Amino acid sequence: MASFIKGSNIPLEVKELINNDQVGLSELLDQLFLACRTIGVTLRDGGYSNEKIGTSNAFGDNQLDVDVKTDAVIFSCLRDSKVVHVAASEENPLEIDCNFKSSSLSKGYSVAFDPLDGSSIVDANFAVGTIVGIWPGNGLINRTGKEQVASFVCMYGPRVTIALALNNNATKSGQAISMELTMLPNEWIISRPKFNISPKGKTFAPGNLRATADNSGYKGLISYWIDSKYTLRYSGGLVPDVYHILIKGEGVLSNASSPAAKAKLRLLFEAAPIALIIEAAGGSSCVCPTEAAEKQDPVSLLEVVISDLDKRVGVCYGSVEEVERFKSYVF
Repeated sequence: MASFIKGSNIPLEVKELINNDQVGLSELLDQLFLACRTIGVTLRDGGYSNEKIGTSNAFGDNQLDVDVKTDAVIFSCLRDSKVVHVAASEENPLEIDCNFKSSSLSKGYSVAFDPLDGSSIVDANFAVGTIVGIWPGNGLINRTGKEQVASFVCMYGPRVTIALALNNNATKSGQAISMELTMLPNEWIISRPKFNISPKGKTFAPGNLRATADNSGYKGLISYWIDSKYTLRYSGGLVPDVYHILIKGEGVLSNASSPAAKAKLRLLFEAAPIALIIEAAGGSSCVCPTEAAEKQDPVSLLEVVISDLDKRVGVCYGSVEEVERFKSYVF
């Protein structure tokens, strides 16, 4: 495991936004930011390999050296925080005990994370990222995304930056907020105090295009974006494609499914945490089925119950009017 890199505390301005009832949340974010700093620096310095190590996670996905080692970094920091009951990750999709200190004033949290989203493009040196969702209390099953107190994505690119959302149940103002922090050599700074996503968008990031072969609605939507001269902004990495919407303040990302091409995103580890970030920035999200005949209302991803740790969903994120357009075509 990489040595932990010092200089990772969250800015005082962020701590001052957090509701006094959320005892321990600042300390937890401190530890998670320490993990992200460690991962970012170690990735840059070549400390992780993108080679397969011959093992699979519980979902059957081949594991890379970088997946396993970043997963261990984050679990170590969660245990060190002493405010986490259980955590689960894509590499360890179980509710794993994290040494919650029962004498703590904090009621504790549960954390779900994808330690390094983008394993399929990390060997090409594309931007990749970590996705984290934080729920109050003990347990992740049968929760919804709207119960999260905070979530974030950390993007490891030319810079290491975090898009952090604090939910309305975690802020003193009672309003959700989504902001950017940037990693400097000895600290994190707030580089964008607030993300704002405009209702209309002109960029699109279409995932799972194989589904257009037997999903006429999705094919029609892609054709609309092309015919309307939307700008394609798609890297194949969920974190950078979502981050582009946040930074540019507009756009849409879609990942629909079909009978022959099911959506593969996991509600707990990817979809729900990102939905909080997008909606806290004034955008919208929508779930869609992963199975052709599955009944699913076009609701916010924050409303969908996490019935099991491996629940898969189709998604749409972005500008409100663009998500509504997605609903009109796909549903």
